[in-house]
Amino acid sequence: MEFISLLQYAAPVALAAMGEVVTQRGGVINIGLEGAMLIASFFAMLVCYTTHSPYLGLVAGVGTGVATAGLFGFFAIILAADQVVVGTAVNLLALGLTGTLFRSKFGQSGQLLSVGRIPAWHGVDPLMVLMLLSVPALWFLISRTGWGLAVRACGEYPKAADASGFSVNRLRMQALLIGGIYAGLAGSYLALVITGSFAENMTAGRGFVAIAMVTFGRWKPQFAFLAALLIGFAESLQYKFQTYGWKVPFQLMIALPYLIALVVLVLVGRGASSPGSLGQPYRKEK
Repeated sequence: MEFISLLQYAAPVALAAMGEVVTQRGGVINIGLEGAMLIASFFAMLVCYTTHSPYLGLVAGVGTGVATAGLFGFFAIILAADQVVVGTAVNLLALGLTGTLFRSKFGQSGQLLSVGRIPAWHGVDPLMVLMLLSVPALWFLISRTGWGLAVRACGEYPKAADASGFSVNRLRMQALLIGGIYAGLAGSYLALVITGSFAENMTAGRGFVAIAMVTFGRWKPQFAFLAALLIGFAESLQYKFQTYGWKVPFQLMIALPYLIALVVLVLVGRGASSPGSLGQPYRKEK
């Protein structure tokens, strides 16, 4: 049961990170991942609250995650705007939009809000199973398919992919939307599995942590998943310490996952070999 609990704590970051691996292998870094997760969390909760169906809430969460990724892609891929600037704008939009809609409908009573959760069997929920199946599935998609080879070419040397007859922007958008699906799953997991509720800014930086785990995992889904388990373990420590009665400042335990992500970026990220054209917009030469 402890391992299942670890998977539950790690799931939001793991799902987002594995989707972001696909996105970044195509040459796009979705800084708006945090915003996509937050919007997905809100609409998953809202639809579940309205329809009393967590599965409809899940569909809404994934749909809005994809839509947010598509919005990012329109500006960052189609219009070739700076990906960091666009991602920051998406995050700010998500924070303001969800906060405004939440307060207009529920006031500031997020602590009292409760919605249905996705059923689990002995602690194992369907999204956890999907997460585990996604590790080999995404590895196969990226490493053993023609589509994956073309996407990796777009991330490494897009001119070569273009010369081979592929549409770089189309492939990048496809990879981004796959990342949007997983961002939607990650946000929905927070609202419909872990909390059964919603609070303003409930993602609390997990999208940025997921991006750090992509670097830690060397842009491979299996390693990004293992890195996310480390974050899940760090999040679970605060509850373990409370159980054992150990007096550790709770602020330290809350900050621990983010400290780990920072250390990863400083120590591990320095020597990491990212896709050659990561973050660089592509315009087809005429």
